[in-house]
Amino acid sequence: MTQQSNRHAPHPVDSIFIDRWSPRAYTGEAIDDASLLSLFEAARWAPSANNSQPWRFIYAKNGSAHWGDLFALLNENNQRWVNRAAVLIALVSKKTHVRPGETAASPLKNHSLDAGAAWASLAFQAYQLGWRTRAIGGFNRDAAPEVLGVPEGYQVEILIAVGKQADKSVLPEDFHEREQPTPRKPVEKFIAEGKFSFAE
Repeated sequence: MTQQSNRHAPHPVDSIFIDRWSPRAYTGEAIDDASLLSLFEAARWAPSANNSQPWRFIYAKNGSAHWGDLFALLNENNQRWVNRAAVLIALVSKKTHVRPGETAASPLKNHSLDAGAAWASLAFQAYQLGWRTRAIGGFNRDAAPEVLGVPEGYQVEILIAVGKQADKSVLPEDFHEREQPTPRKPVEKFIAEGKFSFAE
């Protein structure tokens, strides 16, 4: 059993599932290429229906020529803390797939699901290497495809901040109270045997 702050696992799981969380406070330390490629290597091995591997990652290191483009997509509130991240990553998924034995692409209904599996793999690998990650939904989704050069047939899912964790004191004060691991619903709230039997 592992416990961190308000997190508790009554059923046995590896501690990484409890200890990993999504901070906003980063040191500003740069990420080396080997570490960054290790994150993408972990994402590479994520589960994927039909082996479609629909995930695509577009990244920019802080201070690089492309950093400003990704940073500008963020809403103003997220820009207030992302400025100390080491890298920003856009997760994009391909919405079609040529299935085995076929020659034409058809809709891939699980493209977002598989991309999410790749994101989780990246996040856990980052944690093992001493980096921290936070998925960001607050960005300009209408502008993102043009800014990132994403063609038709692809969907920009999320942005991801990666950095070395810092003390919450580096954040604007209104973020301090939220800079902690969040709890999770108990297992009994989201499992059912045989049929849907959830209150919500």
